[in-house]
Amino acid sequence: MSGAVDTVLRGGRVVLPGRSVTKCDVAIREGRIAAILAPDAPCDMAEVVNVRGLVVLPGALDVHLHLGHGNDIACPRDPADAAQESAGAAAGGITTFIPYLMATEPFAEIFDAVVAVTEAGSRVDFGYHPIICTEAQLAEVPNLISRGAPSFKIFMNNRGGEGRRLGMPDLDDGFLFRLCEAAAEHGGMVCPHPETIEIAWALRDRMTKADPDGEGGLATWNATRPPFVEADAVQRAAYIAGIAGAPLYVVHTSSAEAMRAACRHRGADARAPVYIETCPHYLTHDETWEGGVVGKINPPLRAPADREALWRGVLDGTVDTIATDHVHRPFAAKSGNVWTASPGCPGMETMLPILLSEGHAKRGLALERIADLTATNPARIMGLGRAKGAIAPGLDADLAVVDPAAKWTVTREGIHSSAGYSIYEGWELTGRVVHTLVRGCFVLRDGALVSDAIGTGRYVRREQPGRT
Repeated sequence: MSGAVDTVLRGGRVVLPGRSVTKCDVAIREGRIAAILAPDAPCDMAEVVNVRGLVVLPGALDVHLHLGHGNDIACPRDPADAAQESAGAAAGGITTFIPYLMATEPFAEIFDAVVAVTEAGSRVDFGYHPIICTEAQLAEVPNLISRGAPSFKIFMNNRGGEGRRLGMPDLDDGFLFRLCEAAAEHGGMVCPHPETIEIAWALRDRMTKADPDGEGGLATWNATRPPFVEADAVQRAAYIAGIAGAPLYVVHTSSAEAMRAACRHRGADARAPVYIETCPHYLTHDETWEGGVVGKINPPLRAPADREALWRGVLDGTVDTIATDHVHRPFAAKSGNVWTASPGCPGMETMLPILLSEGHAKRGLALERIADLTATNPARIMGLGRAKGAIAPGLDADLAVVDPAAKWTVTREGIHSSAGYSIYEGWELTGRVVHTLVRGCFVLRDGALVSDAIGTGRYVRREQPGRT
């Protein structure tokens, strides 16, 4: 190659797009991949990083998380919020994340300020998915798309005051339909939280009578929102989005039934794309977990059979992406029983390690498939494929360098997130992130956070979902 480069990652095995894992060197210049070189090829470089014995993956994109302040998961209020949670991202090999932005005021009043606060603290690049819940916000869809935020969440369960806990108003399927129409017209995508809440209420009332103290734990919680409650909403959202012509991104798929419901709206005669996301915790935990209410999540952890069905979907290509649904409320929010504990769990710093350990080491999940699930597919689906998601010349040098053979134990002391705990505490994992680079700069080096990486993350404008 001609010209000097800034950095060369030398001696590793690299996951390249469309190829098997390849022994080669990766040259970086001015934040981008400059070239893929033969092993030890001569090159004029400023720094050589020895990655022999390691695997270089495209940096992961976590396209489903909640970034907030303390118990509030609406948005970061202080640069330190983004700094702390992006520390967990960097430790987990995540180089870009896209949190959900929750508000009831028009986004025109807050978007710039939220981006500025996030840029001031984040160690990794980021976007935002606005959560649409008012008429004023619905009218903003074209402007938000033009500002590089073309994916929109809607809580299908926000009826009859259900959204009051998050300070959100009631919605209905008419609102969902109009959001899908707006997304289709202007080049956006809809990301519904799928639950048929009226059925969930009926089941909740039955279960609170049968188990008023929540002694059934996670099984009780699952019984209040069983898989068919999720699947019914998935099929309804997919049908409505298809009628409107809007791409649909089904978030946090937790059950075999929901996965099948989404698949029914795919195929050659589909009116619009339907993408399926699942999360690591649905692949590793179920309602039998002994951790109790720490595992209260919405949708709930399911039966072991659902966990195995999701693994099959991951292995056979049915599942498009894996994201964390990271919630960093502190451990104190898990106090009480299954009725009173707060839902959600953190997960960014364990996302890649879990896939390496439970997927690659134990189930033969190919490293190329891990790259597709965590980087290439989410970048393409979310409109970032022009810059991120693969190791190829011209793309951003967003890289996760991992040791797939490293054995280590998850401890509470090693958690970076403000949540301060992990549902994987005490687990011995096989596979660990050694280095994380964002646009060619280390944010994690030799397993340690780089302190001057705080505030180097940048807002990335996204294009039409699924097209780049």
